[in-house]
Amino acid sequence: MPLYRSHVLVCGGTGCTSGGSDRIYDAFLKEIEAQNLKDEVQVIRTGCFGLCAEGPIVIVYPEGAFYSKVADSDVKEIVEEHLLKGRIVKRLLYKESIEEGQIKSLNEVKFYKKQMRIALRNCGVINPENIEEYIAYDGYKALAKVLTEMTPEQVVDWVKRSGLRGRGGGGFPTGLKWEFAAKAPGDVKYVVCNADEGDPGAYMDRSILEGDPHSVIEAMAIAGYAIGSKQGYVYVRAEYPLAVKRLEIAIEQARQYGLLGKNILGTNFEFDIEIRLGAGAFVCGEETALMTSIEGHRGEPRPRPPFPAVKGLWGKPTLLNNVETYANIPVIILKGPEWFASIGTEKSKGTKVFALVGKVNNTGLIEVPMGTTVREIVEDIGGGIPGGKKFKAVQTGGPSGGCIPASLMDTPIDFDSLTALGTMMGSGGMIVMDEDTCMVDIAKFFLEFTVDESCGKCPPCRIGTRRMLEILQKITSGNGTEEDLEKLEELAYSIKDSALCGLGQTAPNPVLSTLRYFRDEYEAHVKEKRCPAGACKALLRIVIDKELCKGCGICAKNCPANAITGQIKKPFEIDQSKCIKCGVCIEKCPFKAISKKA
Repeated sequence: MPLYRSHVLVCGGTGCTSGGSDRIYDAFLKEIEAQNLKDEVQVIRTGCFGLCAEGPIVIVYPEGAFYSKVADSDVKEIVEEHLLKGRIVKRLLYKESIEEGQIKSLNEVKFYKKQMRIALRNCGVINPENIEEYIAYDGYKALAKVLTEMTPEQVVDWVKRSGLRGRGGGGFPTGLKWEFAAKAPGDVKYVVCNADEGDPGAYMDRSILEGDPHSVIEAMAIAGYAIGSKQGYVYVRAEYPLAVKRLEIAIEQARQYGLLGKNILGTNFEFDIEIRLGAGAFVCGEETALMTSIEGHRGEPRPRPPFPAVKGLWGKPTLLNNVETYANIPVIILKGPEWFASIGTEKSKGTKVFALVGKVNNTGLIEVPMGTTVREIVEDIGGGIPGGKKFKAVQTGGPSGGCIPASLMDTPIDFDSLTALGTMMGSGGMIVMDEDTCMVDIAKFFLEFTVDESCGKCPPCRIGTRRMLEILQKITSGNGTEEDLEKLEELAYSIKDSALCGLGQTAPNPVLSTLRYFRDEYEAHVKEKRCPAGACKALLRIVIDKELCKGCGICAKNCPANAITGQIKKPFEIDQSKCIKCGVCIEKCPFKAISKKA
């Protein structure tokens, strides 16, 4: 194996790839060859580093130089200065990775300091398309251990003792689910991985598949051994092409290395995995709808019981977990259940991956111990709110979750605390909102999503959510009444009690959550016909301050609706009947004389 003095790690996650990291990777190869360094420097395309806001990202070891927002044109300078002459290009370093001229290790950078990467352990570290790099980081060692040293019952017992709970939704105890599937009678059983990640703003599972697909394959094989299954399926949405490609490569490599197929690692154990592509329907993230889709039918949920562990795919006992849940399994086997159970809170063990997005400085993928507070995530890891704005709330759990207000920022995040707040963990989407966010408008956004994505099978979801959306549209357009608020709540609770599947039952959560914590905003819309956040266009007026206006006419020249008139050197006026509230005049006014009025 060749030895290199330097390693250049280029982020190959979807975020950085869309920012041109493929071109940067190629440029490094070309420039390193041009400088005759290819025997000394290795360039590796990895999975996501997490700090997506600063992409494309390149890290050079052994120095640990963290280059952010790298452009193609920067590559020549990095190669000539850093890799050839040993002089780090400080102007390109991520600003928080350098202090008094000294480079800090990644663990000391604020974004990473409070993180603990278990499910993401290999993302940004290895080349996900090279099985040997995964093996070099103890890959498939856990599979070897269970096949040669443990009985299936012991494996299930370890998963139970670890306290791992499902990372895809309600947080059901994983070990208990494995035990149900193991004890279910039947010669044919299936292991399924739910990679149908549909929450707006969520991309945790996609990043794990892109950055460390072998960890999921290894875990599914372990699950197959534990419950007595020979066949696994990964259900992944087709709109994740990079994840699908890397998963396909990983499965083929695992077969070539004898880690999938018959007589795995010289034992009698047999297990293989196939990929099934979903068409991107949100409802297929629900386990029974997912299995119906795998069977070749329209993805619709079916009543439970019977639960999948008893009667799942093609009527056979089926174990179903999501990507992040599986990614924890090899580490639990190698480090032991007690180690995993020592992390997190009393009833929520381990870590959780979140996609931190919205109005926060450091957007990206993070993994923190259970029990980390909202404040630590938003302020310490996320770097606070841009533009000096105030934090207002964070939405967890996507369309099935709810909002946590600023007054509860110090709440430790775990399954039970979020449920108590009227929200849920969900798959891990975390959307940060600032003072300019209208909470009624946010509730409407999630209802629009739910209405579009409802499979239509049960009336409470198909009709009820649409009626709720109509009420929200009425309120945000300034036509709502106090009776509408009562109807909204009544409908929400009715849908929760009567919808067929978990997605329908949780669809009203964003409305109930915002009503619980931000009822005053709803009442302002209804009683005062006012949007306190200044976000609902129908309730806004854009006005010119006559004291500040100098009569330059720039606003009138740029108004796309010709709504502004006046004489030069005299205050201008806006015709509210023509104004489309686009805000262009506010941006263009050099005297800050124009503003929104709620």
